Amino acid sequence: MKRTLTIALTAAALLAAPASAAVLGAVNSDIGKVLVAAKTGMTLYTFRKDAKNQSNCYGDCAEAWPPFVAGASAKADGALGIVARKDGTRQWTLNGQPLYFWAGDQAKGDVTGDGVGGVWDAVRN
Repeated sequence: MKRTLTIALTAAALLAAPASAAVLGAVNSDIGKVLVAAKTGMTLYTFRKDAKNQSNCYGDCAEAWPPFVAGASAKADGALGIVARKDGTRQWTLNGQPLYFWAGDQAKGDVTGDGVGGVWDAVRN
């Protein structure tokens, strides 16, 4: 519970920052407000097997859990960071935790990936 609260407070502060607002958004879901990608409205997730500033989700994992890719001109801003992936792409992070989408989500506000395998968590706001 404490971990969720810490992320929620940081996420709320992030949404107030102009640069972060262009990247992140929040929507209501079945589990409360969650962070989403601003352009798509799709829920963002973290993977408990990642290390700080390092993704451990590649291959089949990345097909099911696509990374939230940061464009070449994207810039880190406070708790919203960017990490280099092994495949040469750049991935958004929140407090050093790489962010992902879940291929099973179909619409804005879906949170069907929350708790999958006991290692995936929707980022609550």
